[in-house]
Amino acid sequence: MDSMHSRIADDLRRRIATGELRTGDPVPSEAQLSRAHAVSRGTVRQALAALRAEGAIGGGRGKPPVVRPPTLTQDFAELVSFSAWALALGREPGQQTVEVARRPARIDAIDALGLAEGDPVVELLRLRQLDGRPVMVERATFVERVGRLLFDFDPDAGSIYAHLRAAGIDLARARQTIDAVGADARDCELLGVAAGTPLLRVRRRTTDAGGEPLEWADDRYLGDAMSFTLESAAAGAAGVARAA
Repeated sequence: MDSMHSRIADDLRRRIATGELRTGDPVPSEAQLSRAHAVSRGTVRQALAALRAEGAIGGGRGKPPVVRPPTLTQDFAELVSFSAWALALGREPGQQTVEVARRPARIDAIDALGLAEGDPVVELLRLRQLDGRPVMVERATFVERVGRLLFDFDPDAGSIYAHLRAAGIDLARARQTIDAVGADARDCELLGVAAGTPLLRVRRRTTDAGGEPLEWADDRYLGDAMSFTLESAAAGAAGVARAA
């Protein structure tokens, strides 16, 4: 049987999901929730703590909690494009291409893609959007034989991964590393944030099924639009990694 604090948390989640409680609205007070559900304030605090941990509500010390903007969840167990992920959530993806260029590989791409100094690659810089809002700066470096396929494609038209897969490129596996970085000058220009603003960064090394490197990417997300959650399992059990 579900505990009372779980039922209260579920009721608040429902009210947020249906729009009864909107972003920025105050959450009912502990006293109100205690009376409405005929429970102690301690039980209410457990329910509110669960929602805080999820990022559904927030508020400064001494201030009543308010509904926070919704975060989005992406399953890292499956390699999908930003566009496919957004559409699956019922959101509208968008993109603004800043540059597609063929040039000698930079040092980080040389290491990640197993290239030699001076080897050519194709670099892509795009601003990604959700429902018209800028949320991510995408930097991708492709080995030359893959990247040259982008010169026959308009990156503003949609998913690069879908285009490459349709051309026979086997984007099968990825190793992704998540950390935080301060916004650099280009990030500030594209995302409209101040220098040094913390961004969530996902660095991705994509290979084909045989392990041949195809792409090295550095995607930087606005922290208030996205969050990342990793689910772990005990040794011997299946684990899932997720991003939001």
